[in-house]
Amino acid sequence: MIPAGFDYEVADSPAHALELLGSSADAKLLAGGHSLLPAMKLRVARPSLLVDIGRLAESSYVRDAGVQVAIGALTRHKDVRDAPLLREHCPIVSFTAGEIGDPQVRHRGTIGGSIAHGDPASDLPSVMLALDAELVVRGSEGERIVPAREFFTGVFQTAVGAGEMLVEIRVPKLGASTGWSYVKMTRRAQDWATVAVAAIVERSNGSIERAAIALTNMGGTTLRATAAEEAIASGTPIDEAAALIPEGTEPPSDYAASAEFRLHLAEVLGKRALAEALER
Repeated sequence: MIPAGFDYEVADSPAHALELLGSSADAKLLAGGHSLLPAMKLRVARPSLLVDIGRLAESSYVRDAGVQVAIGALTRHKDVRDAPLLREHCPIVSFTAGEIGDPQVRHRGTIGGSIAHGDPASDLPSVMLALDAELVVRGSEGERIVPAREFFTGVFQTAVGAGEMLVEIRVPKLGASTGWSYVKMTRRAQDWATVAVAAIVERSNGSIERAAIALTNMGGTTLRATAAEEAIASGTPIDEAAALIPEGTEPPSDYAASAEFRLHLAEVLGKRALAEALER
């Protein structure tokens, strides 16, 4: 299909992008375009202005930020996957970036675009939620830091307000006692996750003391499996805690799977992710 008519501007700096974004009530940022352009072709999205930020090289980076690793919002998935700093200090992020879509998507899509889109079936939002990452949002009044727990607010909805843009993602450096895993099921390699589970665990003497478990495509937004997390913190074995992972979720039924099957998958994949994180 053909999208509705729109104007097009190329931003030459982040400040210019914000200026252009504020010039129209329904302007949209364009980076990789893998989510926005299909929505425009279906006329689900009808922005009057597209602001192209894909050429802002200064917004593509992976940097050491003390106890965190800072990632520029326009860093391509391929570059996130290959970044030595992330592979060393927060490998779940680099691993998951390598699982997104296909090579074309990974070479053009950006980490900021994926996160800011707020798709509950997307991989990186769940990883950010499990890591308790920080998202840096910039607007005309300056920058603010939004915790991942407060960033994803609904289906395709985030804490990024009108006239604002996500500029940086900050993830913690994981210690030697921290294990991780991201396990997902897809119908085909390049499909969105039918269900996926991100797990971050703190290990001691061969057991899990604390776990953060985030779920992909199990509700209107990415979710934390708090009942399972609390059970693990109280000493419940993995098998029993995994049975609590679907608690409080409202998975969709669609062409990929029924809600009932997704509930089953969340438990199975969650158990697998926790076991893998314990061993990794």
